[in-house]
Amino acid sequence: MRADEPSVFEILAEPNRRRILDLLRRGEHSAGELLEHLPLAQPTVSKHLKLLREAGLVAVRQDAQRRLYRLRADPLAEIDEWLAPYRAHWRTRLDALERHLDAMDE
Repeated sequence: MRADEPSVFEILAEPNRRRILDLLRRGEHSAGELLEHLPLAQPTVSKHLKLLREAGLVAVRQDAQRRLYRLRADPLAEIDEWLAPYRAHWRTRLDALERHLDAMDE
């Protein structure tokens, strides 16, 4: 990634882009189909799709006269890696809570 390109974190900071990814998680959609589920104008959806495509989070294929978009989850690995220590932190705390609750039952 170039220094002037937004990170995956910056791309996903925008709620409508997360909504688009949530819709694409269920399968391929055209821009028109995405529009049916979003409170946005067509140019705005196109702009978000372009940014998601440039970040590698979305792939597009031509199907006759329409473009179909699909999720590419590989770039999300960066976020998964960043979250790993936080998951470990919460796992430790939840394990301690479980031990405490088990002790209260005894």
